[in-house]
Amino acid sequence: MILPVYLYGQPVLRKVAEEIDENYEGLHQLIEDMYETMYKSDGIGLAAPQIGLSIRLFVIDATPMEEDYPELKDFKKVFINAEILEIYGDEMDESEGCLSLPGIRENVTRQSKIRIIYQDENFVEHDETYIGFAARVIQHEYDHTEGTLFIDHLSQLKKRFLKGKLNSISKGNVDVNYRIKSQK
Repeated sequence: MILPVYLYGQPVLRKVAEEIDENYEGLHQLIEDMYETMYKSDGIGLAAPQIGLSIRLFVIDATPMEEDYPELKDFKKVFINAEILEIYGDEMDESEGCLSLPGIRENVTRQSKIRIIYQDENFVEHDETYIGFAARVIQHEYDHTEGTLFIDHLSQLKKRFLKGKLNSISKGNVDVNYRIKSQK
């Protein structure tokens, strides 16, 4: 089922999400619905807060970008209760967008390597290191579970320039091809 994507201004996007366990009702269906919603929205990642659930869950399928970023080959994963242990490496400046902030793309500086622990959809624990664009995508989705948006990494000046667009998004004045939920 395709779920509505919550837009900037929805309070759930600013909450630190709660951990879940294997007894979370309907988890496997939720994961399927999140992938379906993400694909319909032309995204490569989707976090549960973006569909109105304040839980520590995000899905990523970045395989469509593997031609440009070889580290994304077969990169389709579910992250539950993730915790980034280390962020290190060179700073990389890349353009980012977000389904919850349609029409906004800005360069965001992030470090090139992360070490993360998480559980997969079967609650098997993983301790892994990612580099390059894979690390960036994980950091972006992880931020959603921490109540952070990519625009929070921008300068105050950039944020002021975006204020009008952000107000429009929060009111649902956007042109997208996916279901949305705004404040209005």
